[in-house]
Amino acid sequence: MTSGLIDVHAHLLPDFYVQQATTAGHAHPDGMAGWPTWSVRDHLDLMDRNGIETAMLSLCSPGVHFGDDKAARLLARRVNEYTAELSRDRPARFGSFVSLPLPDVDCALEEIAYSFDQLGADGVALLTNTQGVYLGDARLEPVFAELNDRGAVVFLHPTSPVCWEQSALGRPRPMVEYIFDTARTVTDLVMAGVLTRHPDLRVIVPHCSGAIPVPADRINEFMHLFVPSQEAPPRDAVQQLAALYYDIAGTAFPRQAPALLNLVGPDRVLFGSDYCWTPAPPADAHIAAIDTATPPTEGTTWRSLTTANALRLFPQAQR
Repeated sequence: MTSGLIDVHAHLLPDFYVQQATTAGHAHPDGMAGWPTWSVRDHLDLMDRNGIETAMLSLCSPGVHFGDDKAARLLARRVNEYTAELSRDRPARFGSFVSLPLPDVDCALEEIAYSFDQLGADGVALLTNTQGVYLGDARLEPVFAELNDRGAVVFLHPTSPVCWEQSALGRPRPMVEYIFDTARTVTDLVMAGVLTRHPDLRVIVPHCSGAIPVPADRINEFMHLFVPSQEAPPRDAVQQLAALYYDIAGTAFPRQAPALLNLVGPDRVLFGSDYCWTPAPPADAHIAAIDTATPPTEGTTWRSLTTANALRLFPQAQR
């Protein structure tokens, strides 16, 4: 039985992907100085050093769609097959969240079918927006309907917002823009009724929810004020938000995780390292902070709590 951490927020970065993204204009992805280095060996070293049993690998921003639908479809397939091979080679160590060539809905549906039926995917990774299409957009309804039918785990990951040229003020977008684009797209899912129409989706929100706990009650009030009277009101926004899962990747302590626990129960919290976009030294430090933080429930640790929660989502990790 798994006794170590299950990392739901872990990134791979194969060389072929970096080369194609760089060629497409992403030499400085999301305003960062450059691409981090990644290898299977280095990732396993970090896992072994920190007691991480299994990592659910996903591709990070900027994703696979650089403006050309056909190229995005081919790149998504190549990334997903590469990740599936890593999982087959080391089934106890790596799982996979597949990438979709959104906003091309037809090709995304094809990739969902192939990834779950042929590759044995553990879930999908969706960026907060793709080419400016946020997750509450009606055009994505077929994608969420298919994922709901499969009871899929949906891991969200932020990317640059559509207005980053003005809003980021010249700074790397992961610092602040990621946090608010997460809040923006989760709010869109709630306001658009996606989560109430598709109750079998199991959604993981990253980075301690971004900024969601602070405006949650405000979102709830506005939702009820602006739902047209002829429509059935959606389920209470706070209840919807409390039913999602949240990873504690990044600077969870001393402030973010306590704020999150004002919105959700401890049974909704998962571990995430954010490696390799969080390099090894700060990733080690973040995990050390988790180990020294006071656990939210008596008789547990953050390790035991997050692992038990993850095993409910991924019973296949219990090997």
